[in-house]
Amino acid sequence: MADYILALDQGTTSSRAIVFDHNGQIVALAQQEFPQRYPQPGWVEHNPAQIWETQYAVAQQVLKKAQITAGDVAAIGITNQRETTVIWDRETGEPIHNAIVWQDRRTARFCDQLKAEGFDRIIREKTGLVTDAYFSGTKVTWLLDNVPGARAKAERGRLAFGTIDSYLIWKLTEGALHITDISNASRTMLYDIHKNWWSTTITKRLDIPQSILPQVVPSSMVYRETAAALFGTPITLAGIAGDQQAATFGQVCFEPGMAKNTYGTGCFLLLNTGSKTVESHNNLLTTAAWKLENGPEQYALEGSIFIAGAAIQWLRDELQIIKDASETQALAEQLDSNEGVYLVPAFVGLGAPYWDQYARGTIVGLTRGAGRAHIARAALESIAYQTRDVAAAMQADSGLDLQTLRVDGGAVRNDFLMQFQADILGVPVQRPAVTETTALGAAYLAGLATGFWSSQAEIAAQWRVERTFEPRMSADQRDQLYAGWQRAVERAKGWAQD
Repeated sequence: MADYILALDQGTTSSRAIVFDHNGQIVALAQQEFPQRYPQPGWVEHNPAQIWETQYAVAQQVLKKAQITAGDVAAIGITNQRETTVIWDRETGEPIHNAIVWQDRRTARFCDQLKAEGFDRIIREKTGLVTDAYFSGTKVTWLLDNVPGARAKAERGRLAFGTIDSYLIWKLTEGALHITDISNASRTMLYDIHKNWWSTTITKRLDIPQSILPQVVPSSMVYRETAAALFGTPITLAGIAGDQQAATFGQVCFEPGMAKNTYGTGCFLLLNTGSKTVESHNNLLTTAAWKLENGPEQYALEGSIFIAGAAIQWLRDELQIIKDASETQALAEQLDSNEGVYLVPAFVGLGAPYWDQYARGTIVGLTRGAGRAHIARAALESIAYQTRDVAAAMQADSGLDLQTLRVDGGAVRNDFLMQFQADILGVPVQRPAVTETTALGAAYLAGLATGFWSSQAEIAAQWRVERTFEPRMSADQRDQLYAGWQRAVERAKGWAQD
């Protein structure tokens, strides 16, 4: 048997490839950033060609770094930024437009129209999602309506829609497969998570021909091999999951009640609810988690925070008050407290539990003595406050008290943030030894399908804690700081509304 699994982790700001060994340890990693495009305020796009080029390049690089060949790889698992929408021509393989990114707000008014009709209740009932520009469905409608000739081509069966996983698999198989897994399908606002098929009621209202939709498959099974020319030897494609569901699997949150939070561009807290969907009454999402080939569909409650690590990127790229994300910890630790300064990073609206498409970024509490340390600290704290917002909603929905929080993603290397997260939640935060759990989850899904790992129990035995952050803050101080955050959020709400 081949000795390695290759995970392709296509994220919002970079494409990554990681080789894992049988112990779930990283052998090699390669990463390339690619440009973000902002054609208008509130619009965010990616060039699909750059997504593919960077993902293919890092896949080749990581094999060289690991000093292995395609023949040493048992399978490829794919994980991806979710909701980001690509439509391409089935005959030429060329995208008809840039990808519309999950952060994009251009369809907010269409979502308002759907809500005014009461159609949002149908969407919620069938998909488990709130009606928001975040999801793929209204993006598809926009592309069909605004790209010249697109709708006519779609009606003739010439076009294919996919989230990024579908697009990568199309490229990896040179057009032989047009598929998506259950976790990605459940994020489109078009998929009935109870009946497990595309909802004709929703596609009809959004005027989306069913012929452009991918086939929905389990998250773990052998799909096909890659085209031989890509890596010299074909490699089995055997795992797909949206990034947050993959991270939940990588954190081995296999049992109902287990939760993880991923700190990436956004922040995503998922609670495993087992083989049953749990309806949210607190503005969370009911989402498909994963499906193994011969197992039942698994579900989760999710709180989606749009801006987390992206706020730190904003400090670096737009404000230019830091050169590297790692500087924020030292800046934050220069202060004994936030001194009343709060940053609400609602650059693209607010996600769970507010779902305010018109909220905008706000800094409050500034005095003449406030400087870059205050803003850096406020940006870090905002990530933890938003997580508490979601955790409180999750506990109310599920009736389960959060005992510990497993964390992953790039920002978990920041000890200040992790300690503050434990403090503001009042529960221990566990950072695993392998923090690349999104890619690891995709690797595990591919490995289970190919027999590289024998069972979920074998995988669960590999999970290790690197450090536990215990809460140190008094309940009074915690509540006082959080009350200030809630006041700041009120100032940010509805700002861009006419």
